[in-house]
Amino acid sequence: MKDYLLKTFIRLRHDDRGVTLVEYGIALALAVTFGVAALTTLGGEIGGAMTAAGTAMPD
Repeated sequence: MKDYLLKTFIRLRHDDRGVTLVEYGIALALAVTFGVAALTTLGGEIGGAMTAAGTAMPD
């Protein structure tokens, strides 16, 4: 059993097919993180601009 597990571990260690999927996952997570940060920043600026425009309008 020990030899089987060792051989399986060595075979999986040398198999590079799953690396691409992991890289895509990391890239997707980074893109989502930066997108959320950009939208949060822009949302605050747009909200401030709308508030300023609303207070500048006459009643």
